Amino acid sequence: MPDPSIGAEIAFDASDEYRPEPPPIPEPPAWLDGSFRIGIHTSIAGDIAGALDSAAKLGANALQIFSASPRMWPRGGSRIADADAARFRARRAELGLGPLVIHDNYLINLACPDRVMRARSIQAFHDELVRAVSLGADFLVAHPGSCLSSEKPQGIAEIADGMRRAVRGVKLGGLRILIENTSGMGSALGARFEEVRAILDLTSDLPMGVCLDTAHMFEAGYDIRTGSGLEATIDEADRVIGLDRVRVLHVNDSKTPLGSRVDRHEHIGRGKIGLEAFRRILNHARLGPGAQGLAGRAFILETPIDRPGDDRRNVRTLWDLVGVSVRQAPRAADGFSMVKAKKKASTQRTQRAQRKKKRVGARTKRTKKR
Repeated sequence: MPDPSIGAEIAFDASDEYRPEPPPIPEPPAWLDGSFRIGIHTSIAGDIAGALDSAAKLGANALQIFSASPRMWPRGGSRIADADAARFRARRAELGLGPLVIHDNYLINLACPDRVMRARSIQAFHDELVRAVSLGADFLVAHPGSCLSSEKPQGIAEIADGMRRAVRGVKLGGLRILIENTSGMGSALGARFEEVRAILDLTSDLPMGVCLDTAHMFEAGYDIRTGSGLEATIDEADRVIGLDRVRVLHVNDSKTPLGSRVDRHEHIGRGKIGLEAFRRILNHARLGPGAQGLAGRAFILETPIDRPGDDRRNVRTLWDLVGVSVRQAPRAADGFSMVKAKKKASTQRTQRAQRKKKRVGARTKRTKKR
């Protein structure tokens, strides 16, 4: 008997067709919840993941780190081991810290007219990008560089070209590069907002943003000490570079006066800018995380640690200035600091003398036994 299904047309049913589910839209990171994000630069010495614990113990909910030594060119492999990077990302998630900011190597100078040094800088910046991506960083802060003997427009063009070369082959994901303003020491570029804007204009094909340093602004001649001076500076920054591009503020007081063009950071409230100026900065509606500001904008300390506890005290000062009580702020570990107290020289001499006396006594006993 012939099979009736042979030769018969099968009706097409759209519901039978496989349709893969679209990938879910990723949830925004927790640090974009509109809360204040106050952080500090922490040390990666010993174990890079320890920098996360240091930030948490200091009472911060954001942080900045170097991904390698900032004052020497990397030797050999400059990448972070996959296992260490995975452990770092997991620990960060556990502690709920964010954003994570990485500062690039101080030796990098993409504006350098010397071809060899510039090539080395491009490679080093490429390595910075690779490490930042592996750690899951949100921002990579970069000093623009110094034009040295060349003209500023040429230096700015070299910076933009160098960044584009460094990015080649790197999948940045959510990483954004932030140009940091400078104090204008020597031939450093980026002291004026117009110079920062010129770099942004030439790198519009890259995910770019801005990091504004309070000490650098002040040292470059922007008078942020007074209410009127702060308003004028904010207006100019918004007009020239756009406040929506400012993702991070380095919060540092200055040891040097207005317009000194000398970069020297000081503890909050002990420098030439002053405590009340920082109260205005932190609580300004256009700089904070509120409706007129930008959610997730981080205030990161780069203040010195002259004595044990200076780091913890500076973090606490910022929370106090924004009016967050001790109970509401992240809990700091009592007595924790990234530096330990140095023993007094007299105590050290006494201890050395005691150890020497014991050694002499031991030798004397052995001689008598013989």
